[in-house]
Amino acid sequence: MRLVALVFCLATASLAQAAQVMPINYDMLNGNTGSYNYWDESYSGAGCLTCDNAPLTGGLGDLTDGIAAPDNWFVVEAPQGPGPYVGWTLDPLITFNFASVHDFDRVRVHFDDANGAGGVSAPRGVVINGIAYPMTDPIGSAPFWAVFDVGALAPTNTVQVTFQRNNAWIFASEVEFYTAGNEVPEPATLLLVGLGLSAIARRRRRE
Repeated sequence: MRLVALVFCLATASLAQAAQVMPINYDMLNGNTGSYNYWDESYSGAGCLTCDNAPLTGGLGDLTDGIAAPDNWFVVEAPQGPGPYVGWTLDPLITFNFASVHDFDRVRVHFDDANGAGGVSAPRGVVINGIAYPMTDPIGSAPFWAVFDVGALAPTNTVQVTFQRNNAWIFASEVEFYTAGNEVPEPATLLLVGLGLSAIARRRRRE
């Protein structure tokens, strides 16, 4: 596993991004049960949608439905019933499959950051196709987008993402993939995990 250099920044302006590419399906272990059920209830593939850590294969669900949770887990997951987050008490490996090979540029993941409430915190890192992206807990307790510069990845039709917990639980509500191309406006606040200042400078010159 290789370890990349990092740049963390909070941005208030638009960040040049790329054309979004949707996976055809993703495979993973279902979420867990705590105060509520943090399963991927909207998953369209095979597997038990109401079973903790059940293998889910061949479908799409909460992580690709275009809904980024607007608030912390204890707000949007209550009362009992389907919610926008999938939550795990393990470090989930999620395999995203695409219809064709792509040269990926960025990956965005929307996480909860409850600052430890109920054992939920921002992750300590994410691993994408064997490259480790360590993270620090952003200021505040609001959910946030983490943006990963994956330009070092070889072109592929499969992207494996592992969320590494920093606490008992990790909660994610959306994962997005982009290839180099169009510009897409970023939210007002994001966490950028890059390959270093030089890589960002080179990208800006190209854009």
